[in-house]
Amino acid sequence: MEGFEVTKGATNDISVLYLKGYLDAHTAPELENALQKLMDEQNYKIVVNFSELNYISSAGLGVFMGFIEDIRKNGGDIKLSSMKPKIFRVFDLLGFPTLYDILDDEEKAVDKFTKS
Repeated sequence: MEGFEVTKGATNDISVLYLKGYLDAHTAPELENALQKLMDEQNYKIVVNFSELNYISSAGLGVFMGFIEDIRKNGGDIKLSSMKPKIFRVFDLLGFPTLYDILDDEEKAVDKFTKS
């Protein structure tokens, strides 16, 4: 089983989380911790880059649902970017494109914040 890694970067006042590997019930707490830390630091503009994510389970999807309401209440949002087709299909099947901006690349996701 492949591991999971989440690293943080930033562009101006926008935080970027880079996901790598397998996001499932065992690794979802790592993503929860990363998102909670951003909220604790009052960073509510978040882009999540999926370019190196190879698998996501329902537990991983649930992490995003668990945070989005509080982030939006604070004037922020989570934009999703750079998904491989098989990862996008999971999000698409569950209707995420109606709830989240899902963009082709990180730069477009960051631009969505600067243009809104």
